[in-house]
Amino acid sequence: METMGPIVYVVDDDQGILTSLEWLLSSVQLECACFSDGAEFLDAFDNNRPSCIVLDVRMPAMSGFDVLDQIVDRRLTAPVIFVTANGNIPMAVKAMQQGCFNFIEKPYDPQKMLDLVFKALRIATSELEQTRDSHMFEARFDLLSNREKEILREVVKGKRSKVIAYEFGISCKTVDAHRSSIREKFQSTSLTSLVKEVLNFKPEWRH
Repeated sequence: METMGPIVYVVDDDQGILTSLEWLLSSVQLECACFSDGAEFLDAFDNNRPSCIVLDVRMPAMSGFDVLDQIVDRRLTAPVIFVTANGNIPMAVKAMQQGCFNFIEKPYDPQKMLDLVFKALRIATSELEQTRDSHMFEARFDLLSNREKEILREVVKGKRSKVIAYEFGISCKTVDAHRSSIREKFQSTSLTSLVKEVLNFKPEWRH
């Protein structure tokens, strides 16, 4: 499946801020979606592409904290950059405690905003890739029979086919057939890459 490029969601009831941020982000070839209402943003959010959210704290309908609560409740995978004209330490602490990625005050330095956005998008891209890799691994792992899972665990421990065959009371040829089936289901090109992938998602199998 082709991955869509990153997008920056901007949520602010100030049209001037929306316009200026849209211009700033487009100047560095970043796609931007602007919303003056938190509910509209939540309806439009796409959790299947890397993104970050530039979110105003004080808005009339849903406050930034209300929107942040919904982001957490819905498990939306996007770092949030809180923006406010009336920031203070307690507000910043509360935002960070609720899972905010960073906090910036208006008027902000454009370059500082861009630095935060690019950093947030790098994090979002990495997390989304990890999630997709995890889902792909689980899908492939579920294709294995119970016997194949047992043999795979022994392979990960570094045991040879002869040893596995002896311990399971089966022929070495049968073990090799299972190993071949496992590699085919995982679409693995080598034993090394297969073991590395398994240990990445099942670190408990090291022991």
